[in-house]
Amino acid sequence: MSLVVLAVDDEPPALDELAYLLNADGRVAYVHRAGDATEALRVLRDVEVDAVFLDIRMPGLDGMELARVLRRFARPPAIVFVTAYDDGAVDAFALGVTDYVRKPVRAERLGESLRRVAGLRAARPVPGQRHDEPSIPVELAGTTRMLPRSSVRWVEAQGDYARLHTADASHLVRVSLATLAERWADAGFVRIHRSYLVQLRLVAELRLTPSGYVVIVDGAELPVSRRHTRELKDKLIRAAKNDWTR
Repeated sequence: MSLVVLAVDDEPPALDELAYLLNADGRVAYVHRAGDATEALRVLRDVEVDAVFLDIRMPGLDGMELARVLRRFARPPAIVFVTAYDDGAVDAFALGVTDYVRKPVRAERLGESLRRVAGLRAARPVPGQRHDEPSIPVELAGTTRMLPRSSVRWVEAQGDYARLHTADASHLVRVSLATLAERWADAGFVRIHRSYLVQLRLVAELRLTPSGYVVIVDGAELPVSRRHTRELKDKLIRAAKNDWTR
């Protein structure tokens, strides 16, 4: 699969290095270049690209602002942030970017991003549908990777952070449980306690114990606060009725 990509960075040496590494990957057919967001938009006015590899801190319109513009395109390209900083990871999560690569960029790490982009292009839906699902930047062995939201089973609050639990691991991210509850409500996540958020479809059981109600999700027993019990019961009943009437 041949990809057409756009590399954007206001520092010429960094742009040269990024373009060189992209060109060296066999999946890339052509690399367009831009030294700032305005030039990037001029390029995108004339050509369609599969992905934009984008620095965040740039003069004028910065990378985050440019990404928000790109998300409004009729056929938005995949967005990969390439940055020396990690303080944009939460905002990147909110935008649903494809990947978040830290500088200095390694060829193998960039190759993983291109694999993700190629996978999205192969699975690109018909116009009008989203071309990817929201992902969350998580740290694994010093590398920021994008975790698909669909792999998250339940979420636990830990101060100003949240711990995302998947089927086989957990990841601490710098975002509050309240923020996730608001952003993920449409995806079926429900608040069951001030410290817990669960994927409703994965609730296997709601059980009354001597200390109160609990739910079972992937074998884990999670508490349900009294204030959330009635709402949770109603949602479980509605979900069950929808299954019966299909």
